[in-house]
Amino acid sequence: MKKILVLNGPNINMLGIREKNIYGHNDYASLCTLIKTAAARLGVQVELLQSNYEGDIVTAIQQAYGVYDGIIINPAAFTHYSVAILDALKAVNIPTIEVHISNIHTREEFRHKSVTVAGCTGQICGLGFTGYILALEALTVYSEE
Repeated sequence: MKKILVLNGPNINMLGIREKNIYGHNDYASLCTLIKTAAARLGVQVELLQSNYEGDIVTAIQQAYGVYDGIIINPAAFTHYSVAILDALKAVNIPTIEVHISNIHTREEFRHKSVTVAGCTGQICGLGFTGYILALEALTVYSEE
């Protein structure tokens, strides 16, 4: 059974409260339930972690080495400047998909650039919570060639 780590960065725990016009009305608990339900359907094991602290995310990525078959990460605001998260992703070299609920390329100019995606296999953005499910599905069939 494949094991996938789902990491969410700062303010994702505030879903359903913050900027509903961008992130929608569903809360973080509903996102977690959606991911767990999809994982069960796909026959994969998931662990979910949300942190507002960059170091927690770096540590979780490092600890994923040799344990997880894939990572889904929404670095949130860290997307745009965290070389530490990028370096951790490159160090562990685990297939990783970066997910964003909103389309970062249609928002403020500073959000258009993702520093962390250079350590990822791919990126999904702008599809709401569905992006996490698509990432999960992709990682269940993805194999490095």
